[in-house]
Amino acid sequence: MCGIFAVFNYPSDVNGFRRRALLLSKRIRHRGPNWSGCEISGNNIICHERLAIVGVESGAQPLTNNDKSIILSVNGEIYNHKILRKQLKNGIDAVKRLDGMFSFVLLDTNQNRFIAARDPIGITTLYQGWSSSSPGTVYFASELKSLQDDCDKILSFPPGHIYDSLTGETTRYYQPIWWDSDFIPTTPTDYTLLRKTLERAVRKRLMSDVPFGVLLSGGLDSSLIAAIATREAAKLAASHDGIEDNEVDERVVTTWTKIHSFSIGLPGSPDLIAARSVAEFLGTNHHEYTFTIQEGLDAVHDVIHHLETYRVTTISGEGSDEMLGGYLYFYNAPSAIDFHKETVKLVKNLHNSDCLRANKSTMAWGLEARVPFLDKDFLDIVMTIDPEEKMHKEGRMEKYILRKAFDVSTTGDTHPYLPESILWRQKEQFSDGVGYNWIDSLRDSSEKSVTDEQLANASKRWSKDPPQTKEAYWYRDQFERLFPGDHCAESVVTWIPRRDWGCPEDASGRAQ
Repeated sequence: MCGIFAVFNYPSDVNGFRRRALLLSKRIRHRGPNWSGCEISGNNIICHERLAIVGVESGAQPLTNNDKSIILSVNGEIYNHKILRKQLKNGIDAVKRLDGMFSFVLLDTNQNRFIAARDPIGITTLYQGWSSSSPGTVYFASELKSLQDDCDKILSFPPGHIYDSLTGETTRYYQPIWWDSDFIPTTPTDYTLLRKTLERAVRKRLMSDVPFGVLLSGGLDSSLIAAIATREAAKLAASHDGIEDNEVDERVVTTWTKIHSFSIGLPGSPDLIAARSVAEFLGTNHHEYTFTIQEGLDAVHDVIHHLETYRVTTISGEGSDEMLGGYLYFYNAPSAIDFHKETVKLVKNLHNSDCLRANKSTMAWGLEARVPFLDKDFLDIVMTIDPEEKMHKEGRMEKYILRKAFDVSTTGDTHPYLPESILWRQKEQFSDGVGYNWIDSLRDSSEKSVTDEQLANASKRWSKDPPQTKEAYWYRDQFERLFPGDHCAESVVTWIPRRDWGCPEDASGRAQ
C-alpha cells in the first residue's frame, strides 16, 4: 500500500503550493517509504508516497500515460490486474471490476475531470476535505493528518463509492444483494464452497515481489489463514513455478516459500502460548515479540496518532467476526433475522473500526496488511447463508460453520488444517489474548490521568460524542491534542453498542 495526497482546483498558483503539498504528503511517508512522487497539471496536484510490494523496480507513482493526459495515484493491490489488461476500456464503470483493496485518485487532464474511489468495504483508508476559504477546491488524502491544517471540513470517504467531478456527486458502485438488510438469505451452508473460496482468497493475497508473513494470535481466524498460506506456499515450493489458477490466469509470486509467523503479547499471555502451538503444528518460522505493560501504556499516544481516532476499542476481527456473528454478544440475538441484520450493519461499518486499525497500524511501519476474510467472493458466500445456520445454539459455538468447513469430518483430509484444540478454541477477546492484565492497566492509568471533575464536565468540553468513562476521556484528550478542532473529531464515527444484547460500551471489548 501507499499514501495519497491530492488537491484539485487549487485556487491560486499551484506551483507555488507544490512545496506545501510535498510537506503535507510527507506526513504520511511512513505509508510509502520507498518512493515519493508529484505531478502537477493545470491547477491540480497529486503527490504519492509509495510502498513497493509488486513491481518493485518499476511502478513509481503517480502513474501517467505517455502524453500525461491521465494521472493516477493508487493505494492498494489489485489481484485481478492481469485480467483487466484484456478489458482496458470500461470508463468509470471499471471500478466495479476491480478485485482487491484500493483507494485512488485519477485526473483526466483533457477534461479537467477528477475521479476518486475506495474499495467496497474500506480496507484502505481515504479522506476527503474542503476549505471554506476556497469552496471549489477538493482535497484527498490517505490519512487525516495531511488534511487537518488546510481543511475545515473532513470526511472519511465512503467505501464502495466513486466521486466524479463532472457531476460533483459521490455514488455507490458496490451493491451486492445482501447489502440491503431487508434481504434475509435462505441458502444452506455449502462447506466445501466455503472452504475453497477462502483458500482462493488467501492464494490471491500471496501475490508479492517481497517477503510476507502472517500475524498469528493462535485464535481461529489468524490460525486458519496461516494454515492455508502454509499449504499454498508448499504447493509453490513443489512447483518451482508459482501457482497457476486457470480460471483467473493469476500467478502467485513470492520470495518466501516457508511462511514466517509473528505474534505479540505480554509474557505468558494466552495468544503467545496458542500461537506457539499453531506455529509448531504448521511448521512456520515463528517470531515472538513481547512488551511490558509500561511499554504498552507509553505507546497509547502513538497509537492514537496513527489510528486518528479516539475510539480505541479492541474489538477486532478484520471481517470474520462481523460476517459470521462471532462476537460473544451474538449469543443474545433474539432471532435469525436480527442476527443477520446485525452482521450486515457490522460489515457496513468495518471501515470505521477493524479496517481502519488494520490499515493504519501496519502502514505506520511501512507494512501492508491483507485481509482474506474480506474477499468479495467470500463475503458474498457468507453473507447469503441462512442466518439460522450461523446462530449460536446448543452444540454450536460461535463461527460454527467456518470451523466445520475446515474440520477433518468435512474435508476428509488425513492431515488436518489445525489441531482440534485450536479449530474449536473459544473466542478470546483481543485485549485478553495479549494478556489479562493489559486492560486493567489501561483503566488504572486513565483513573490516575482523569479526575472525577473532568469526567463530570466532559459534555461541556465536547458537546458531540462526550466520553462516558475515564478511559474514553483519556483517549479523547490525547486525540484532541494531536488533532484539534471539531472538523477532526467529526471524522470519527460513533460506535453504538448493542446494550439490548448485553454488549456494554466497554473500550476493552472484553464483554463483546
